[in-house]
Amino acid sequence: MSSAIRDQIDSILRQARLDRDAPTMTVVGMLKNKVLTRLKDGSGAEETDELWLDMIASYAKELKKAITAFEAAGERGAVLLAENQFELAFCEQFLPTKLDAAATEAIVRAIATETGIKDPKQSGRLIGAVMKKHRDEVEAVHVKAAVAKILAE
Repeated sequence: MSSAIRDQIDSILRQARLDRDAPTMTVVGMLKNKVLTRLKDGSGAEETDELWLDMIASYAKELKKAITAFEAAGERGAVLLAENQFELAFCEQFLPTKLDAAATEAIVRAIATETGIKDPKQSGRLIGAVMKKHRDEVEAVHVKAAVAKILAE
């Protein structure tokens, strides 16, 4: 089964090889390895754009956590920080853009009104309701902050 994202990544890899672009070859190799591992893990996964997006999003999430750690390391983590930021930027070109904090807050307010949740003790229910409807559109960090702000009012 053909995947448009795989075809695009293969094209990028061919050009990176011609240009001897090691950082791009590294990140593409990592993504291809993650997809191949998922295909061979016995889960019955098929190579589709959705699988590629899931693997890219998963890797981007790992990179964000690593970037936070390297930022905390200061000068000792500078080289790895730069590598991880490059890889994250590469991954983000394939991922849908997420809403900013203000737009996320508007969604949280609408769902809080719709569900009638006003008690701070029910923040988990509100976060769940938002993520159920808008998982691909919002960042979990923004949702959590918006829920805390709205339920504190």
